[in-house]
Amino acid sequence: MLSLRRGRYLARLAETPEDLARAQALRWLAFVANRGLAPDAVPDAAPGAAPGADADAFDAICRHVLVEEGRTGTLVCCFRLLPLARGEEIGRSYSAQFYELSALRSFEGPMVEMGRFCLHPAWHDPDILRVAWGAMTRFVDAEGVELLFGCSSFMGAETGAHLDALTMLKDRHLAPKRWLPRVKAPDVFRFAQRLRRRKPDAKRAMLGMPPLLRTYLMMGGWVSDHAVVDRDLNTLHVFTGLEIRAIPPARARLLRGVAGQGWRAEGQA
Repeated sequence: MLSLRRGRYLARLAETPEDLARAQALRWLAFVANRGLAPDAVPDAAPGAAPGADADAFDAICRHVLVEEGRTGTLVCCFRLLPLARGEEIGRSYSAQFYELSALRSFEGPMVEMGRFCLHPAWHDPDILRVAWGAMTRFVDAEGVELLFGCSSFMGAETGAHLDALTMLKDRHLAPKRWLPRVKAPDVFRFAQRLRRRKPDAKRAMLGMPPLLRTYLMMGGWVSDHAVVDRDLNTLHVFTGLEIRAIPPARARLLRGVAGQGWRAEGQA
């Protein structure tokens, strides 16, 4: 079973309904309450979901990772994982609701979708993110995962606030053509097309890049050529993929150091 302790923090898989309820409550705090949104802002909420819980139908088929502060047991981070045996199962993913992912049906290796990643808004220790990625490393290694994917969200649905970050994505981080997601959602911003003549301010771009997405990109991740606009949650998001074998060796060594066990990467045993 996945379990990782580093410094003050412990990462583990949820084991009980109470564990899942705690994760759903943290997600609600991060995604709804902390953003000042109305309680009914989550349109895909599961029927009968408890008040103050971010819950949907995907929770039942996912594994949930909790990162807790060891002394107090406070839940400071959580995310969920949906393992898929191969690309033929991509239609089962949460992301497939928003992106046309038929190109990835030909992906032959095991995949995992990471979703609902959130940090407690009152906790800002960078070690929390490191432990979360260490736990992900252990899961990927244990399951033989070859592609990690999900949706990476920007705070604020107005595209004008994110132009430098989106331009940098267009210039440096678009998906390979063979895997490129196509448009499915009704409200999208086709940034690769709309910003094709724009050059980014690199400093503003990186300051505006969400931490989760920034980590994906540092490991060689890529994104869709358009962003989905979610006005209910006041966000826009891009499909994000990371092919495990493409992770730079130096970055893989850092992840291995946190995870405390082997990490498969290009050019490594």
